[in-house]
Amino acid sequence: MARYGAVIVAAGKGTRMGTSESKQYLQLRNKPILVHTLETFQRMPEIEAIVLVTGSEDIGRCVTYVERYGLSKVAAVASGGEERQHSVRIGLERLPEGLDVVAVHDGVRPFVTEAKIAECLHKAYEAGGAVLAVPVKDTIKVVSDSGRIDATPERKSLWAVQTPQAFRLGLLRQAHDHAAREGFVGTDDAMLVERIGHSVYVVEGDYTNIKITTPDDLLLAERLLDQLQGEREDPT
Repeated sequence: MARYGAVIVAAGKGTRMGTSESKQYLQLRNKPILVHTLETFQRMPEIEAIVLVTGSEDIGRCVTYVERYGLSKVAAVASGGEERQHSVRIGLERLPEGLDVVAVHDGVRPFVTEAKIAECLHKAYEAGGAVLAVPVKDTIKVVSDSGRIDATPERKSLWAVQTPQAFRLGLLRQAHDHAAREGFVGTDDAMLVERIGHSVYVVEGDYTNIKITTPDDLLLAERLLDQLQGEREDPT
């Protein structure tokens, strides 16, 4: 039976929220956004261990969260690197031995469902790499530096990638090592795996799996939480 772990990345500062507090620590119904995210992975029987990667100045409060909210699967709270990619690599190094697949997830995506995480993990175990993504709703234009439209890609082939992104642990470590040797910094983990010639597959996610980065996102998150709580109270 496959063994699964997770790296939750919450080392970013974020400036678009317009607050002095980092976005992952803002309150969402009297609980930090990051804790909502961690609790989802904590509840999953498939997940054996979680590594939380955060800023060095936030290690203390994250350790406090782990204790206060009973996040027993958090095996380590690690200090992140200069870029998100470096933080992920640090997280991979802190995972316990023996895991087969790791899911890498943004700490500010608290609405991902356990079912979609599991689907992504299982696809990664089968194929090596998988990401949650949703079909793009809008028409996308490729625009030059001068503002001229250069191309209009076919919309049906475009997907907006989310997290988690899940991979066989050895494969992802290999991809990160290769990128580090070349001094390459990619936009996501899938890109690093693609660069070493391995295919990554899409698992269709949910549009509600939002990344909370702006004040508007926080308002939407409040509404989504209301909706989810209503569904739990009235499952019919």
